[in-house]
Amino acid sequence: MENLKAIVIGAGMGGLTAAIALRQAGYTVEIYDRVRELRPAGAGISLWSNGVKVLNRLGLGDKIAEIGGQMDRMAYIAKTGETLTDFSLTSIVEQVGQRPYPVSRTDLQQMLLDAYGAEQVQLNSKCVAVEQDADSATAIFEDGRRATGDVLVGADGTHSIIRTYVLGEKVERRYVGYVNWNGLVPASEDLAPKNSWVIYVGDGQRASMMPVGGDRFYFFLDVPLPKDTPHEAKNYREELAGYFKDWAEPVQRLIQRLDPEKTNRVEIHDIEPLQTLAKGRIVLLGDAGHSTAPDLGQGGCQAMEDAWVLSNLLLTTNISVADALKRYELARKDRVAEIILKARERAAMIHGKAPDKTQQWYASLAQEDGTTIKGAIAKTILKGPLR
Repeated sequence: MENLKAIVIGAGMGGLTAAIALRQAGYTVEIYDRVRELRPAGAGISLWSNGVKVLNRLGLGDKIAEIGGQMDRMAYIAKTGETLTDFSLTSIVEQVGQRPYPVSRTDLQQMLLDAYGAEQVQLNSKCVAVEQDADSATAIFEDGRRATGDVLVGADGTHSIIRTYVLGEKVERRYVGYVNWNGLVPASEDLAPKNSWVIYVGDGQRASMMPVGGDRFYFFLDVPLPKDTPHEAKNYREELAGYFKDWAEPVQRLIQRLDPEKTNRVEIHDIEPLQTLAKGRIVLLGDAGHSTAPDLGQGGCQAMEDAWVLSNLLLTTNISVADALKRYELARKDRVAEIILKARERAAMIHGKAPDKTQQWYASLAQEDGTTIKGAIAKTILKGPLR
């Protein structure tokens, strides 16, 4: 399918990766986003090896290595400060063939923008509808503009309007049951070792620190709370100090050092797995197709896998665009459904939905030498398209 034109709606991680992959496959690409300026949602992301391999394949391996954190170890610590388990990640890197790179979302987005050409992203373009005929697909924007191509990629995020078109109905997001505060703080040994991902656990809550580039930690703090619990940024520090009041000293230091104005607070949602990811010449990618809780660290990686599989199938399947998109749907729907359901199950276990299971998990961590945890992570990674 030579000289195809692709319209990509959404310039987040998935949309930008897809735009780069499609252009490298020889297509003309136009990418649009509703915002006036691109600011990523969330402070950081754990980019596991399956996502990194896609970036390597797109020629961005050196760049991601520059901005990613050096994560050599992983540790779980009880809220009182006793280490439950602490182990090296060397064996998982050897097993899957690539280091993970925890990274600041701003750095990652800038890297992708630089690779694509930031000036070529058309901002202030809110897609309000899509349509298609036998030969083309068109995005219609709020101001009346239209963009037409051979294929239209809906990478318009968790509130996707393109998803509603593809499915023929609106899908309501499902509250997973907890709130996540996240941000960046300077890396410091009195918080955690600079080369280790450290997770404090207790009471169905978590406090986590992970090294990213620029000598910083990406942190998150999780608390199970009712949906729509009132909050104000100026009170985040006091609120978190209350939720974590009897936790170990490094957690107290983290809360004192975070900047409330630069801390994100997110109510975690997912969607039910979809059986349909494409309709004719229009296809869903990333959160638009499979919003997931972050408890497997696979949301961004799955968007990158989507981008790689989509560009390859458009390149290698010459029956029709619709045929390539159906093959994409077939290749991706079970993979992403499994991620959504596993992440949901893990979120419930971590955050005390069934307190007995959460207590069993804490007890198992104290017996863990890393083998089980690394095995589960490797299994998830190795099911991806780039082994």
